[in-house]
Amino acid sequence: MGSNTSNDKVEKAPGAPAVAGSQTLLRGLDMLDKVIDGPVKLAELSARMELTRSTTHRLANALINRGFLTHLPRDGYQLGPKLIQLGFLAQSQADIVQISRPRIEELAAQTEDTVHLGRMDNDHALYLDKIPGRRRVDISSRIGDRQPLTSTGLGKAMLIDGTEAEWTRLFDMDQAEGAPKADRETWFERMRGYASAGHAYDLEENEDLIRCVAAPIRDVSGKIVAAISVSSAAQYMDDDRMAAMSADVRGTAEAISRDLGWAPGAKPARGRR
Repeated sequence: MGSNTSNDKVEKAPGAPAVAGSQTLLRGLDMLDKVIDGPVKLAELSARMELTRSTTHRLANALINRGFLTHLPRDGYQLGPKLIQLGFLAQSQADIVQISRPRIEELAAQTEDTVHLGRMDNDHALYLDKIPGRRRVDISSRIGDRQPLTSTGLGKAMLIDGTEAEWTRLFDMDQAEGAPKADRETWFERMRGYASAGHAYDLEENEDLIRCVAAPIRDVSGKIVAAISVSSAAQYMDDDRMAAMSADVRGTAEAISRDLGWAPGAKPARGRR
């Protein structure tokens, strides 16, 4: 195997753009992207990279030596064990509050309303961060508060992938523990709509005269790990504004999800209802 230094000459397939030796690292990273969907044989990988087979083979061998690729004799090249290790470390180092803060600050400035970040904690919604709005609206939530999942926007957003059996368990538990009284059929009908739309509302269910729009945050596997919400007084949150705001809230939640490694298409299928 040849050494891949900045002086290496990278051969290109006919018609392909010229590649300077200093771009070897970028080519190696590109190669990882080309095999992300599963094993790829040398001929196909060479075509995807727009490089000759000899250059593709040399780059692949360098990545194999470092553990970033593996080679299966009958199937071709695929991602290697080093990436599993790095992915685990990156996920363990991810601080969702720190990662989310710039995004939710921007959303708070854009909407002029209070933005919350929360995650699930023992069948409750745990508030992790709060960016106050510019309006003179008193919202009683505090960082560290634990609220019912089934009556808060944050909580319902974190439940949209759940089964109706799970919804039933949590709804009954919250009602028994003193959550604001809710009509079962109305709640389930709304949850089905939220699950289809990808966002959830709090229609003064958790706190009088306070409404919110919420959306889930996903990790690299597509699993919901947290949620954000925009909250304000009902006088500033009529139905039309909530509907118009939903895309922005989902967009911010999806941006945070991408920061955590999520990619569209990674969302797991919801359980049977």
